[in-house]
Amino acid sequence: MLSMFKSIPTHMDYKGQKLAEQIFQGIILVSAVIGFIYGLFIQQFGWTVYIMLAGFTVSCLLTLPPWPMYRKSPLSWQPAIPETSGENRDKPQENQSQKKKKHK
Repeated sequence: MLSMFKSIPTHMDYKGQKLAEQIFQGIILVSAVIGFIYGLFIQQFGWTVYIMLAGFTVSCLLTLPPWPMYRKSPLSWQPAIPETSGENRDKPQENQSQKKKKHK
C-alpha cells in the first residue's frame, strides 16, 4: 500500500512553481472581478463570495497537485563526490609559524 504512494511524484521545479503561482493569482483575480461585477449587478454580496470560492477551488485544483506541466525543467544536480578515507577528509592544519606572526 505504501509503495503506491511513493510512486506519486511530489516535486515541482522552480519554473513550474512560478507558473503555478501566476496561474493561481490570475484565476483569483479574474474570479474576484467577475464576482464583484456580478454581485454589484444583482445586488447580492453572497454571489460575490460564491464566485470567489469557486475561483479559489479551481485554482487549487490546477496548481496544488504537481501536474506534469510544472515539471518540465528539472534541475541537473552535480554528481556526488565519492567519499574517501577519514584521513584525507580532515581539514589540513595550518603551519604553526603562520599562526605566530602578528600584524603590526
